[in-house]
Amino acid sequence: MQGTMIWFNEMKDYGFISTEEGERLYVHGTGFADGIRPKGRCAGLAVTFRVNEDNGTRKAEDSALVEEAPTRRARRHHSGGRGHS
Repeated sequence: MQGTMIWFNEMKDYGFISTEEGERLYVHGTGFADGIRPKGRCAGLAVTFRVNEDNGTRKAEDSALVEEAPTRRARRHHSGGRGHS
């Protein structure tokens, strides 16, 4: 599944993910693949995950931040018109 990080507290080692359907899921630090947890401000970052249900409680597991390609900046076009008449 895919969703977005709502927040993650590095000190408490847990946070919440919002699913594409709008469900809010708990995620523990150990629920991140390869132990790679979010750092700093992570609200709105894309994340993939698997939902696990234990005793009626749904939580995110195998979570991973989605690496998005950096946005390219538009090129500036120079007119070349410096004093050329």
